[in-house]
Amino acid sequence: MSKFGALINDHQPLLLVFFNPDDTVSTLMHPVLKDVAAAMGDHGKVIKIDVEKNEVLSQALRVKVLPTLMIYKAGEMLWRQSGEQDANTLISLMKDHVD
Repeated sequence: MSKFGALINDHQPLLLVFFNPDDTVSTLMHPVLKDVAAAMGDHGKVIKIDVEKNEVLSQALRVKVLPTLMIYKAGEMLWRQSGEQDANTLISLMKDHVD
């Protein structure tokens, strides 16, 4: 989890997406996440986290529904939502937290 701490302490917004590759809704989000990452460029990051490969982290953050999306900045969770989201909403949320 020390890597997780280093990730979320960045001063640019970080969108974490907890998913399962066997979950249809999770995999449908992948093109949306690419659009968000492209729109944010150097002003934010998008990281997908496979819940099966990261069980301890998923349990620690109480991820129950997939996909679960979180925005962190400077070590603080600023937003959390479960379920499918559209690119424009995610881009707007991320841009709200750019310095």
